[in-house]
Amino acid sequence: MMKKEYTELIKWSDRFSCGIKLIDDQHKELVILVNEMFNHVAGNEIQENEYINEIIHKTIKYIKIHFVTEEKLMLAAKIPGYAAHKKAHARFIITVVDAINDYNAGKRFNLYAFTKFLKEWILSHIALMDKQYFGQIKILPAEKPGQMRLAMQKQL
Repeated sequence: MMKKEYTELIKWSDRFSCGIKLIDDQHKELVILVNEMFNHVAGNEIQENEYINEIIHKTIKYIKIHFVTEEKLMLAAKIPGYAAHKKAHARFIITVVDAINDYNAGKRFNLYAFTKFLKEWILSHIALMDKQYFGQIKILPAEKPGQMRLAMQKQL
C-alpha cells in the first residue's frame, strides 16, 4: 500500500506572527494539529473514528490552555477588547463541544468538514484578532527573558 503524501492545509507564515514568542509557538502548534487532522481524513469511517477519539481530546486540551494563556496576557497588559476576545474564544469552544457531543451521541462526524472549520477559524482568529490585540502588548516594556512564560505556566 502506498503511503499518502503529507499535505499542509495551513502553512505557517510570518504574517500570522503576533510577535510574542509564547503565543506564536502555541499558534504554530495549533497549525500542526490541524494539519495532522487533515492528513488523517481517510474516507474510512472506522479509521477516522479511532483517530477522532484520540486527537479531539488532545486538541481541545491544547486550545483551552492556549485561550487561557492569551486571556491572561491580555488581562496582565490591560488590553482593551479583552471581553470581545474572550467571547470569541467561548463561541469557538461551544461550537467544538457541540460537534463533539453530536459525535458522542452517535451522529456522523465529518472529519474533513471539522478540519476545514478549524482552519478557517484559526486563520481568521490568528491573522486578525490576535495580531490586532497582541500588537499592543509588544509596545509594553520588555520583561526579562522567560519571565512572562514562567508566570503563565504557574497560572495554568
